[in-house]
Amino acid sequence: MKITKAIIPAAGLGTRVLPASKAVPKELLPIVDKPALQYIVEEAVASGITDILIITNRGKSLIEDHFDRAPELEERLIAGNKTDLLKETVRAANLANIYFIRQKETKGLGHAVLKAKDFVGNEPFAILYGDDVIIGDVPTTKELTDAYEKYGKGVVGIKSVSPDVIGKYCSLAVERVADRTYKVSDMIEKPAPDQVLSYFSILGRCVLPPEIFEILEHTAPGAGGEIQLTDAMNELAHKEGMMGVDYLGTRYDMGNKLGILQANCEVALKHPEVGEDFKAYIKELAKTL
Repeated sequence: MKITKAIIPAAGLGTRVLPASKAVPKELLPIVDKPALQYIVEEAVASGITDILIITNRGKSLIEDHFDRAPELEERLIAGNKTDLLKETVRAANLANIYFIRQKETKGLGHAVLKAKDFVGNEPFAILYGDDVIIGDVPTTKELTDAYEKYGKGVVGIKSVSPDVIGKYCSLAVERVADRTYKVSDMIEKPAPDQVLSYFSILGRCVLPPEIFEILEHTAPGAGGEIQLTDAMNELAHKEGMMGVDYLGTRYDMGNKLGILQANCEVALKHPEVGEDFKAYIKELAKTL
């Protein structure tokens, strides 16, 4: 079954990037000249997704504005004969069928995903975490949807993380079945040192069957007192099995100050408009370090 629906949870408070996130949702913080969230939406579209539900909360109406038309701005660009900027401005509003719903209480990622039950219906769907921009030649979500179609099981995007940070993520029990593809049999959120199953963790992307909603409805609060999507996926893994794909792209954590700086630096170096000048600047700056 072709996967055409995706949800993007974007209801987090952005406390790790305060004070910037007090005025601007962290999902709209720019990577050079484009908001982080637009990179995520573009990845979904490039993977065959046509309908996207973005889950927000109070104070994030600017996200809706970004993916809407802006007639006054467009008229100004037309009058100034700025056709390239006009195309980019209009393009954001026409990427996909984009819908919005609010998570009125911050009760965790699992709770946010459950808000999408009616939108998804009885179809498999993708989840693209709103903090995680992944850039590469192959859209990460496409890697996962291809694996779902091949194996008929839920798929998580995984990467290996260092032992000193695994306790901040989840840890997976994995068995390699093909190049960069693994069977996932167990997972634990924010493991203590003696609970680590491996250093593979779910980072940023999932493709799940609709059965996940029934599981989420009876999932009790877990780590941090929140309803953890990991706990529900763990139950799914035990019942039906799941797959993990060690995806090719580079992930940037846009809920982290260092991640934001890394994304801007690395994308700027390849940017067609400023790349060469920025590279020259970095080379000169490096001499002073």
